[in-house]
Amino acid sequence: MEPIRQYQNAFAVAGLSVRTTNREEVVPGSGRIPGLWARFFGENVMGRTPHRDTADLRNFGVYSGYESDAHGAFDVTAGVAVTEGATVQVEAGDYLVFNASGVMPQAVLDAWAQVWQYFEAHPEVKRRYRSDFEAYTSPVSAVVCIGVESA
Repeated sequence: MEPIRQYQNAFAVAGLSVRTTNREEVVPGSGRIPGLWARFFGENVMGRTPHRDTADLRNFGVYSGYESDAHGAFDVTAGVAVTEGATVQVEAGDYLVFNASGVMPQAVLDAWAQVWQYFEAHPEVKRRYRSDFEAYTSPVSAVVCIGVESA
């Protein structure tokens, strides 16, 4: 299924962050993202984050602080939308939206596989490597949004 291109307004997210690489994340036992999400839920970040944006109750995984491209280090923030006190900003701009549905986290991992396949098959579409995000809309559905250069 082809992703949908849509414009996303900027928004702020507060939560917990780690710095990692794709190389680390694909080696079993060395990835930092699973532990980040375990802390997010274990420490009840959803319930204890001040200034939560009550108009957007989704959980977010925000990818930012890219060193270079998919081969460099980047930051991942597991958090919630806030009106102030942000850990990270999601930049406004065009995003390709990939749907994920099913058992988590496998559904999101499958969506990321679609992301990699899409960009490999479409080298004319350029990623921004500024901010990308996962938005969890229910326990069994999410979207992976990848920032791209304007058409």
